[in-house]
Amino acid sequence: MTTLNEPLRLSNGSVLPNRIAKAAMEELLAVPGQLPGDALLTLYRRLAAGGAGLLITGHVMIDRRAVAQPGDVVLEHDTPLEPFRRWAEAGQSAGGQIWMQINHPGRVIPKDLTRTTWAPSAVPIDVGGLSGMYPTPRPMTAQDIEETVERFAVTARRAREAGFDGVEIHAAHGYLLSQFLSPLVNRRDDRWGGDLPNRARLLLDVVSAVRERAGRGLAVGVKLNSADFQRGGFDTDDARDVIKMLADVGVDLVELSGGSIESLATAGAPADGRTLAREAYFLTLAEQLLAASPLPLLLTGGIRRRVVAQRVIDSGVAVAGMATALAIDPTLPRQWLAGHEAQATLPRTRIRNKTLAAAALQAVTSRRLARLGRGKSSKTPYSPAAALILERLVRARRLRSYLKWHTPA
Repeated sequence: MTTLNEPLRLSNGSVLPNRIAKAAMEELLAVPGQLPGDALLTLYRRLAAGGAGLLITGHVMIDRRAVAQPGDVVLEHDTPLEPFRRWAEAGQSAGGQIWMQINHPGRVIPKDLTRTTWAPSAVPIDVGGLSGMYPTPRPMTAQDIEETVERFAVTARRAREAGFDGVEIHAAHGYLLSQFLSPLVNRRDDRWGGDLPNRARLLLDVVSAVRERAGRGLAVGVKLNSADFQRGGFDTDDARDVIKMLADVGVDLVELSGGSIESLATAGAPADGRTLAREAYFLTLAEQLLAASPLPLLLTGGIRRRVVAQRVIDSGVAVAGMATALAIDPTLPRQWLAGHEAQATLPRTRIRNKTLAAAALQAVTSRRLARLGRGKSSKTPYSPAAALILERLVRARRLRSYLKWHTPA
């Protein structure tokens, strides 16, 4: 029986020291110039000391014109690398690996950040009364697609140069690569649309370009939805086929998650009405994929107890991923590896609007990460509603900084 303490050797030859990963959380801690600063370094030293064998950063944007939030870090061809070298060193300070998650948000960019968003097709975001926050995207041209592939490859190469052990290409949660995979958003009739091999073409081209540019020494992961939880959308059968395609282009590890801004599966509210477990949200779907998967899988979503993490590993999943629980107590992995049954208690909110409730709970997590980055305890004095208000005030300051640095197109 595999234990949480057991190392995992990846196909590129690198070894994760244990089976616990810190999954990506959007830290929103970029300093002016959209660079990692002291808060991110402090945060990642604390996370590294917490004992997880793999730390995956919050998403780093490949294009300064396309950030999901004004606190996001950006890494392009001319970005200063020294701050990223310090970030990598912080993440490796306790002997584990650190991977940079790299992303393009596509149409998931608020109007106050840009006047133009890209997507496979001109399909607007539907989040009810909040839909007006997002502009209707314009369909990407062939040139746009080629440029995007190049940008992913450049960011991955520079991550390797900065000392990161790997990159994770974000193709989940309704961001750009996930949008291409979704038949609901991708309505193209060219080589990037239609059947699944065409819808997966952009993702596969990105992986191939990253592999070619960054070399075998860099581990390459992909974050993929086990399902979008929208009727007629990307589903588990699609995920099974895409995982097989990813094995053919040299991926080392696939992280399974689910949902999007339109279907908040990770908040327990999928749009198609399925009932998800309160812990290990996507384990049932992952178990449907395990038998046919040629790649090791990392499962993220709701894990906050040692017994649940071990159950995930017992099912055949290679790595158990944690996110919000580590914002509550970053020492959980070390406690679990020592055999202790520590756990994290998640915050609750009485906000009835599902989108606002999810945003409020995310705001609590953001406040916790900010406190950890200042060297304080992760305990936040704010209720979810108060954290949401504070986060909006902090965002306004970050927005001014981002717009001063980059005028939106």
